[in-house]
Amino acid sequence: MRAFDYHRPKSLKEATALLRKVENAKFLAGGQSLIPSLKLRLSSPAALVDLGAIEEVRGIKLEGGTLTIGALATHAEVAASKDVALGIPALARLAEGIGDRQVRNQGTIGGAIAHNDPAADYPAAVLGLGATIHTSKRAIAADKFFTGTFATALKPGEIITSVSFPLPKRAAYVKFRQPASRFAMVGIFVSETLGNVRVAVTGAGACVFRAKNMEKRLTEKFAPDAIARVKTAPDDLVSDIHASAEYRAHLVGVIAQRAVEAALAGK
Repeated sequence: MRAFDYHRPKSLKEATALLRKVENAKFLAGGQSLIPSLKLRLSSPAALVDLGAIEEVRGIKLEGGTLTIGALATHAEVAASKDVALGIPALARLAEGIGDRQVRNQGTIGGAIAHNDPAADYPAAVLGLGATIHTSKRAIAADKFFTGTFATALKPGEIITSVSFPLPKRAAYVKFRQPASRFAMVGIFVSETLGNVRVAVTGAGACVFRAKNMEKRLTEKFAPDAIARVKTAPDDLVSDIHASAEYRAHLVGVIAQRAVEAALAGK
């Protein structure tokens, strides 16, 4: 790990001012991805701007038809939140299945979304629920936020402040996990609202994506057999030491059916 300056601002205004002054600085939220990359010298920022003291980006609130989660809410807080359990129980279960206890108590929803690991769980929920990402500068729809492997629509110096999720009629997340890391080899988040179905896939491609062919079938009939014959082409999927693209393509179909079944059962 190379040397760097450390800053811990107490407000968004102070944090954004620091980013304008310091070149090659990075934000630190939970640090579950950034700290390992620093140790391996895959990342060498001149400074870290720790967001941990900024209270205005914390909290979880269920109001009307929207669940809003502050960017610094940890996975453990999301999993244990009564508001999340009441509004979107599938999101609470997703958070409960991230990593191990240490990761859940340190990692944050904002950091996970900003990092956009192609096998992470939260991007599937954000895209699968049609959420809105709020930043220090603007609001970004989920469909426009995730742009590629470890890439998002965030601009330099832009800080995620919260994520707002519309409440679905029903939803579920199911993943086939890599046993050591608990990342998704394939994860499917499916949600149904009035006249609208969304199916988001993580772990299979270079970035989270929507399975629109499945969405169309499920809009007509929300049942596992509606997508039983829908095939996913392996062409743009990932092959690695854990699974081939062809195997992941097969898993997308299997896990999607399980997710629909779980949504119908309220699991």
